[in-house]
Order: sequence, then structure tokens, then C-alpha cells
Amino acid sequence: MALSLEKFIHSLDLRTLPRVLQIQSGIYCQGSVYEMFGNECSLSTGEVIKVIGFKINKLIASICENNEGSQFSAKVELPLNFPGLYKVVADKTPYASIEEIARKVSIGPTRFGHPCFYSAKDIKLANFTIKHGEQITFNSVEEVNGTMTVNCFMVRNNQSHSFTLPLSQEGEFYECEDDQIYTLKEIAEWKIPKCRNRIVKLSNTLHMWDSSSPLPENFDGYLILMPVYEVQAVMKFRKDIVHILSDLDVEVKDITDCYDTGSFLQPLSLEDIFERTSKEFPMVAEIMEGPSESRKPYNLLSTGKEIVIYKKYQAARVLASEMRSDSSKKHFLIPMSYKGKFKRRPREFPTAYDLDIARSEKEQLHVVATKAFVSPHKELFSVSVGDQFLVQQCQTSEVLYEGRKKLIDVLACEQILSDSYKKVLLPMYMEGGFVEVIHDKKQYHLSEICKEFHLPFNVKVSVRDLSIEEDVLAAAPGLQFEEEITDSYLLISSASSPVESWEIPVYRLNMLVHLLSKDVQTVVPPVTRTTVEEVSKEEYYMLRRYENLTLQPPPRPPKKPT
Repeated sequence: MALSLEKFIHSLDLRTLPRVLQIQSGIYCQGSVYEMFGNECSLSTGEVIKVIGFKINKLIASICENNEGSQFSAKVELPLNFPGLYKVVADKTPYASIEEIARKVSIGPTRFGHPCFYSAKDIKLANFTIKHGEQITFNSVEEVNGTMTVNCFMVRNNQSHSFTLPLSQEGEFYECEDDQIYTLKEIAEWKIPKCRNRIVKLSNTLHMWDSSSPLPENFDGYLILMPVYEVQAVMKFRKDIVHILSDLDVEVKDITDCYDTGSFLQPLSLEDIFERTSKEFPMVAEIMEGPSESRKPYNLLSTGKEIVIYKKYQAARVLASEMRSDSSKKHFLIPMSYKGKFKRRPREFPTAYDLDIARSEKEQLHVVATKAFVSPHKELFSVSVGDQFLVQQCQTSEVLYEGRKKLIDVLACEQILSDSYKKVLLPMYMEGGFVEVIHDKKQYHLSEICKEFHLPFNVKVSVRDLSIEEDVLAAAPGLQFEEEITDSYLLISSASSPVESWEIPVYRLNMLVHLLSKDVQTVVPPVTRTTVEEVSKEEYYMLRRYENLTLQPPPRPPKKPT
């Protein structure tokens, strides 16, 4: 039965991909296909294509400036790279079965692919009962003893319980509230169920508003997002990926069951390559669709180029940001192989609590107060601007509070006087301001800083890495090393001239390849080029928000009544 391309997309179960389609009717030019703005916009009747995936190409957003229940007015078109971070509003329309959830909601191996639902009624399992309203997290879909099931877990009384739910399980399932924030691209890829729209609320604009923005100035309301899909397909006799927008006026027929899908090339993403076993490496591949990145070395990964993929692995990186207050601040991922050297820059501390976190056994922390603080307790010290302290340790102290003695956390310090030292106690909740005094003139490698000091840590490049053609870190006025992270990489080189190899990030570089049945000339990779990766503001927030949250200082008690 012939369907419009849009109806086919809405009826498609992603787990059944790839699918082979035959074009039944549509608007087309003589010949076969032509491209406009990177998308196939004409297909001839009888053409056969293999659909390997589809994704949201752009979003049509209806604007509501008040609350999600108000009337939505103007519609605007938003590209997926439109700046901003958004909170997802839980869908109030229930799902009738686990099968409907698995078919419409993205469930996958990444942190985005673990949706949470609750049941309106109790669900009795063999071992225990899921009570109505309890949050159920969906991890993956798999076949168990011939039955399709969803692997789930839930937390009850601080204990995690794992279990499976069959797709045949019926009920009334509602989406849970989500307190994370997402970019539009992440929402498009993971958070818009098929055949449903998604309401989101703008949380952070990331950029200053300008007149070219499709959203109103100072907008902080809600948007209804309606997706326009792009089909990714392979055609015979072509080695690249074709892109077809879902609103193209063509009808298609699914002929997968009576067609040899092996006659098409098999495109693989970097994630697909990374999931292969280590024994399958090294391998030779041809790029079917290169990344959009123009920076080196990604600009070398053009369509049609053959590459050798030597191995997959996890590698450590330090996430760093430029020390500047304007919106043009850059963010970097620095590999441990970086050969430059750094000198320390003074750190700033807003509270006494931050001083306690920063102190180390390696050296005594020396700071100068930049903000005055008047202590409400006579037992504790009042700070003046310019006071200098050596930080000692955290301890408890007894103070008189509203006529009663009370134990509170304090920071023991030595105040530096002109010719002596004075022992003082600062309340841990103290909201002041301190800047570090640096006595250390040593130059450090990146690995030494990570080993010897607590992050965050302020530095400036003192000796640039001469192995890098253009060391972008050397131009920064100062850098703050924020945290050490671990990420997934593939080690690759050019197949035709393997002079050097370089690491490419699996989850931040969009490209497709197909494997070639060629032998790798040498299994030992050439020397690896050090690459400092500049990340966008959206990628920076994505990297930071999933790391462990820093402990917050204890709340300040109410002031003593006058």
C-alpha cells in the first residue's frame, strides 16, 4: 500500500530499519534526483532507496509568552543549532501500553535515552509490585526468551530495583517531570515522541538577543515544537547519503520483504564503529558523509576519503575555559599529551567554604580579603578589605546565639600581621571575597597539575606546545581548568598517506562511513598528533551538567536580633 512520505515516517518503527522503499508517485525531474540546499528534492517514479534512518531537520515552534496552558500564537522556524537551553514539560497525554512507549519514545544507550514514566495503577510483577506514581526508568529494549521486553529500574527506600516489563503490558503511563536542561538538538534527537509535539520552556538563552532572532526580546515563555523530519537513505550506484525532507510530495511503498538489502552500501556512524569489538580493529573505511567542522584535522575528513581506524578507547581530557567575563569566552578539551607548560594564576574564592575546599597538604593557601565581613558573633573574626590569611583547617567552635551556646563549623586561619601571626576563626558560611597570593613560580605540565592540585585551577600558558601548528591555548589571557573528564575516541589516519594519526571524538563528530574489504598495510598507528578541541557553548554545558555537582556551602543562619 502506498503512503505519503510523512505518513510512512510516523508509522515507522525504528527497530525495523533499514527499510527498502520504492517511489510510487511524486514531483520529479527527468533523470532521477537533483539536490537543493543539500536535500534531495526530486525522486523519479520506480526509484528504489534504502532508508537507514531519519532525524529531525528543523522545528516549527508555536510561541506562548505566559504559561503552557495559554493560547499559542505566532509560529516560527527554528534550526536545531538555535542557541539556548530548554526544560522539557512533561506530556500530560498518557500512553496505553509499554509497546506504545517503546515505539514512540527514544530509548537508547546514552544518558538521553533513559526516559522516566509512572503508572496510574499498581503493576504486580513476579517479585514485587510497582506502586502507582513510582518513577520507572526505561534503559533498553531487548528480546528475552522470545518476548520483547524493556529493561527498567526504579529506586525505592534508597535501593535500586531492576526488572523487565513486556511490551504487551497495558495500563495508563504518564511521563515524569524532567529537571534537566537540553539544547534544541538534544530535544530533537531524544525528547520528541513520534506523532506527538513537545512543549518546552526556555531556561537560558546563552546569547544576547538581537533583531535577527525569531523569538521576542526577553522571551522566557513556552514553545510547542513540531518536527520536520529528514530521511537518510542510500541509493544504488551512489556512495554518499541522500537526504529527503518529510514534507516532499511523494508516495512510497515498502518493498523490504521482497528485496535484497545487501545490494546497497551499509553506512555506519562513529557510534556504530565504536560498538564493534576490539578484535575487529584496525579497519579501512571510506567516508560517505564528512563532518561539517572546518577546523583541522576535521577538515581532512571529506566525503570519498579513505581512512584507517586503528582502535577505540576512552581517553582523559581537561575541560578548560578562558578567564574572561564577556560572552566570547572559549571552551577547550585538552588532552594529557599536550606538551606545553603552564604557570599558575590567582584563584578567587567567594566564601570561606571555598577556601576549605581549595586548601591542600602540598602547600599552605595564602589569600587576601577583597570584601569586608562583619561577624554577628564576638567569638569569630570580622574581616576588612586587605586582610591577609593563611588557611589552616576546618573545625567546630562554640558561639553564643540568641542567649544559647551553639556549635557551628568554622575555618581556622592565621592572620598575617606586620611582624607576627594571629589565630582567627572565620564562619564557614561567611560571604566574603578572597584572592589567592601565588608564591609558586614553577612551570607545570598538564598531568602534574591534575595530580598535585584540586580543580578548578587557574593558569596561563608559559611555554606553548611546539608540536601544534597553531596552539590556541597560548593566545588565551588565562585559563581555568574546570574538571577532568573521560570521553570516547577513535584513532584514525589517512589510508593513502598515513604520516600521522589523530583522535576523533565519537559523540561530538557527525560523520558516516562504510567499511572496505581492504587489508591494513600497518597495524601500528603512526605518531599521534596532539589536538586541542574547541567546544561550542552548547557542548560545554552538556559536558559540565552531568558531572558531579559541587557541594554547596552550608546555609547562613539568621542574623542575631538587634
